[in-house]
Amino acid sequence: MDKLKLYRKYIEKLIREYGQYKPKYGDVEVQMIFDREQDHYQLINVGWDENERIRGCVLQIDLKNGKIWIQHDGTEIGVANELVEWGVPKEDIVLAYHAPYKRQYTGFAVE
Repeated sequence: MDKLKLYRKYIEKLIREYGQYKPKYGDVEVQMIFDREQDHYQLINVGWDENERIRGCVLQIDLKNGKIWIQHDGTEIGVANELVEWGVPKEDIVLAYHAPYKRQYTGFAVE
């Protein structure tokens, strides 16, 4: 399988898996967003907890230049580690939520 097709499959798998977890409070909708043309993927929560608005990104992942760019990771485990367990080389994963000058210390790709 083509590397990018495999990475898309993994990203969608992550979003679908984490999308099964609905917050225990409020009336919150879990939205899975797949922009396959531009390679942008998100998992967000939207809704209300009584009079408080709930809107938050759980996961935001992009495919850029043949690499997986994790823009935001609100999971406890860390999806980068899951991707590595599935066989994605660390050199193909960018922890984009770290400043560019810090990425060299993460053990993952810089860009």
